[in-house]
Amino acid sequence: MQYICDAPGSTTWFLIETEGEAALESDAMHHAVEKHFHQAWESAERSYRPTSSSFVEKNIGLKAHVQRAMPLFLTLRDAEGQALVTAMLPPGGRHEPAFRIIIVGPENSDPYIDHAEAIRKLGEHFGLSLERSRCYPYH
Repeated sequence: MQYICDAPGSTTWFLIETEGEAALESDAMHHAVEKHFHQAWESAERSYRPTSSSFVEKNIGLKAHVQRAMPLFLTLRDAEGQALVTAMLPPGGRHEPAFRIIIVGPENSDPYIDHAEAIRKLGEHFGLSLERSRCYPYH
């Protein structure tokens, strides 16, 4: 996981970078982020166009492309490392009007009840507005 930013209450946002990390997040939070991470990774891989036709060189740049093309999957952790909130933001954390941002708590619960300030801090970090009405899919 990669550090993204600190949040209130001794919490920290991290970027989920691998399928293994996504699997741990799914287990800890009892939701399907692993499935969504896997689908996003595969979709980004399919969109990759090699810059070389050489077998040895054709996948140079694939990982960087995938990281640029797929959504950001993030986790809010407390000081002991416990998962509190999972977020899916647009690729690169850039504003994309058509992208459906999703932010959920354990078992897809409403994370805004206990972590609204931490979510606001994440939005501030990326320059995104992360309102509950737009980002929490289970009203």
